[in-house]
Amino acid sequence: MEAVLSIAIGVLAGSGIWLLLRPRTFQVIMGLTLISYAVNLFIFAMGRVTLGAPPVINPEWGADAAHYADPLPQVLVLTAIVIAFATTALFLVVMLASRGLSDTDHVDGRETRS
Repeated sequence: MEAVLSIAIGVLAGSGIWLLLRPRTFQVIMGLTLISYAVNLFIFAMGRVTLGAPPVINPEWGADAAHYADPLPQVLVLTAIVIAFATTALFLVVMLASRGLSDTDHVDGRETRS
């Protein structure tokens, strides 16, 4: 499971960086979104991938930390998902307004002709 999660984080981060280097605004926005997904998965993985473990302390099990999942990364990722969704929506509205004003969707505002 750790290898699959590591590969997924690497593919998302690599694809996001590749899209960030593209000349069109929509591709840059999608690159930022993919990088935020990679960071969210990374934060989630740092909280120990534990299947079937409760995030709160069960008095019958005692206070051994090996029995529990860490709830803090889960809360951070949930908050980051909401913030990333709102930020992406804002970026898309700004992109549409910029496209309407400049008649191009290139990041630098210029179309390159080859």
